[in-house]
Amino acid sequence: MLKVLKGFLTLSLLIAFLFNGGFVVFAIRDEGMFPPDKIERLDLKKKGLKIKPSEIYNPAGGGLSEAVVRLSIGCTGEFVSPKGLILTNHHCVFDALVSASSAEKNYGKDGFKANSMAEEIPAKGYSVFVTTRVEDVTAKVLVGTEGLKGEEKQKVIESNIEKIRKEEQGKNLAEGVSIRIQSINSGLFYYLYETFQIKDVRLVYAPPKNIGFFGGDPDNFEWTRHTGDFGFLRAYVSPDGKPAEYSPNNVPYQPKKYLTISLDGIKENDFVFVLGYPGSTTRYRESWAIEYAEKVNLPFLVNYLKAWVNGLNKVGEESEEKRIKLQSDVFSLNNSIKAFEGGIVTLRRAGVVAKRRAEEEKLSKWINSDPSRQAKYGQLLSDLQKLSEEFYRTGARDRLLRTIPNQASTPIFSMILEAISAVSENKKLDERKKKEIESLFETAEPIVEQEVIRFYLKSIADLPSDQKFETAEKLFGKGNLKERRLQESAFAEMITKEFSSPEKVIAIYSMSLDELRTKYPILTEFSLGLIEERKAIRKRQDKFSSQIDDLRVAYQKAMSEMKGIEPYPDANSTLRFTYGYVKGYQPKEAVTYMPFTTLKGMIEKDTGIEPFDMPEGLKRLQQQKDFGRYGVGDSVPLNFLATLDIIGGNSGSPVLNAEGEQIGIIFDGNYEGLGNDFYYDPAYNRAIAVDIRFVLFVTEKFANAGWILNEMTIKQRRAAGASK
Repeated sequence: MLKVLKGFLTLSLLIAFLFNGGFVVFAIRDEGMFPPDKIERLDLKKKGLKIKPSEIYNPAGGGLSEAVVRLSIGCTGEFVSPKGLILTNHHCVFDALVSASSAEKNYGKDGFKANSMAEEIPAKGYSVFVTTRVEDVTAKVLVGTEGLKGEEKQKVIESNIEKIRKEEQGKNLAEGVSIRIQSINSGLFYYLYETFQIKDVRLVYAPPKNIGFFGGDPDNFEWTRHTGDFGFLRAYVSPDGKPAEYSPNNVPYQPKKYLTISLDGIKENDFVFVLGYPGSTTRYRESWAIEYAEKVNLPFLVNYLKAWVNGLNKVGEESEEKRIKLQSDVFSLNNSIKAFEGGIVTLRRAGVVAKRRAEEEKLSKWINSDPSRQAKYGQLLSDLQKLSEEFYRTGARDRLLRTIPNQASTPIFSMILEAISAVSENKKLDERKKKEIESLFETAEPIVEQEVIRFYLKSIADLPSDQKFETAEKLFGKGNLKERRLQESAFAEMITKEFSSPEKVIAIYSMSLDELRTKYPILTEFSLGLIEERKAIRKRQDKFSSQIDDLRVAYQKAMSEMKGIEPYPDANSTLRFTYGYVKGYQPKEAVTYMPFTTLKGMIEKDTGIEPFDMPEGLKRLQQQKDFGRYGVGDSVPLNFLATLDIIGGNSGSPVLNAEGEQIGIIFDGNYEGLGNDFYYDPAYNRAIAVDIRFVLFVTEKFANAGWILNEMTIKQRRAAGASK
C-alpha cells in the first residue's frame, strides 16, 4: 500500500546556465515524478500521449491536474463528478471507517454504504487540498546568495522565501487558499504551491475489507494481486462556496475539473500516466547516505515498528473494542514494515551502494581531469566523505536514542522525559503543557508502551561496542544477559504502573532533582543521561545540516553535468506527473508475470479464511457471469501493472489513458520495486492499480450503489470485451 504514515527564470534555463551553458535533457529512461510545469518538455506525443500536455496542466487553469487532490491523511484522490465526489483507495478511507466504527458497527470490516447524499457520514480528521498553482521560484529564492554558504546563505534564503510568500499571500487570494514555498533536493530547487483546503469530507461508499484488502499482508506489495482497493468520499463547502467545518447546511463542492471514466480498458504496452502526490524520494543521495539507510535506518525501523505492532496486537487480544479501534494503526504499521523490509532487499539485490560509489569514482576522475572543473567543484567528494563518515560513525546509537521515547509509541515515557528535563532546567509547568499531558493520556496504551520500551532497552544493549550508551550500561549492564532482560522489563513496567495517570506526571514538575533521584533513582539517572546524549546528537545533527546541503547541491550539479542530464526534482508530497506503459516483468529466473488479473483469479485464491475470504456475493456474480457492462470474456478485469514511477503518497492516484480518461487507481507497488525512494529500476519497478471497471462493477452490481455512478461521466468507445 502506498499511503504515507507537498520564476523569472525557468528551471530549464537555470539548470543550463548552472551546468555548462547548453541545454540538457531529463534523466534517462521513463522515470521521474515531474512537477506539472515540466510536462510540456517531456515530448509525450512520441511516447504515446494523444492529448495536448496543456490539457494535463495549464497554469491558466482547466487542466486535468485540477481534478486531482491531496488527502490530509497522506493519500491522493480525484474528483469524478461535478458534485464533489472523490475516488481514492480503500486503505485511504480506512481511518475514517475505523473512526466511525463501534463494537456494533465495524465499518473497517464490513465497509460503508450511503444510499443517498443525506446518508453520507463525516470522515473524521479528513480534509482535501486542491492545488491551484505551481511555480518554480528557484531563481527568486537564490537571489543574493552568490558566494554564500551555511547559515549565512540560509538566512538570505529564508528572508527571500518569506518575502515571496507574503507578496503572493497578499494578492487578494480567496478564503482557504494558502501559499507555501518548499525546498527540494537539498535546495537545488524551490517551488511555490498555491492550495485550497476543503474541510468537510464525508464517506460515501467503501467495500468490505475482504474486497478492499483482499489478500491482506501476505499479498501486500506482491504480484499477483486481486484487491478492490477503492473507496468514495465527497467534499462539502458552505452554501457560499467557502471552506467550512462539517455542517448539515453545507453543500457538495463543485470542482472546476473532474475526470471522465473510460470503460474501453487497456492492453499490454498501452501508454498511461498518473497525476498524484508522491510522498518523498531521495534519488540523488551520495553513497554514504544510501549505505546508512540500507544498514542502519531501514533495519531499525523494521524492528521498531514490529515491537509497536506486537504491543497493539496484545492490546487487541484483551479488548475487542480496542482491537477494532486500533486496526487502522496495525494495518498502517504492518504496511510500513513490509515496505522497509522490501527496501532493504532491493538495495542489497541491486547493489545500489556499490553502483553509486562507482559513479562517484567516475565523477572524481571527471572533476580532476579538467582545471575548470577542479576550480568549480574543488574537494567536493572528499569533503562529502569526511563529513558523512564522521556523522554516520555513531549512526546506530543516534537513530535509536533520538527516536525513542516519543509521543507516538511511548507517550508516557516521553512525557516523563520532558518533565525531568524541565526540572533540570528550572522550567515550570504551564497550562498548555498540562492540557497536552492530559490529552496524551487519553490515547496512551501501557501494554504498547512496555513492549516498545523493552525493544528500546534491548536495542541499546545490542549496540556496537564503540557506540554504547554508557548510562544504560551503568544501570543495566552489570549482570548476565538474563538479569539484564529482567531489569529492563521491570523498568518498562515501572514507567507505566508508577505513572498511571496524568496527575503522576504533572507531579514531577513540582519536585526537585534530588527528590526525583531519591524517589525514582534509575528512571531519573537514565533520563538525565538520555537528555545529555540527545543534546550531543542534536549538536552533531546541526553541524551536519549546516554543511551537507551545499555539498549535496554541488554533488547533484556535478553528477548531472558529467552525465549531461537535468535532474527531476525529488518527490515531496506535492502534485506530480509520471508516465509509463502497461507491462509485466520477470521477478526472477524462469518466472514471468503477466500484467493483468481478474475476478476469476480472486476465486482461485479464496480459502474462506481471512485475508482470503472472498464475499459470497462476488462469487455468485462470477459464477452467474453477471458482469453488466464491465466484463471482458469470462470475468471482470481486476488489477493491472504499469511501469509508472510512483511511491507512498500516490495511493489513490488516477491512472489515465492516452486520451486523459481514468482507467484505474494506483494502490500499491511491487515488492521487487521497493527501495525506489533511492533507486528506480525499469526492469523491476511496477505500479499496481485497480482497474476502473472493477471499481464500477463492485459499486453497481455487488453493492447496489448505482446512484453513485449516475453522477459520473462514463464513456465507452468500443463494445464490451473488445479489449483486455
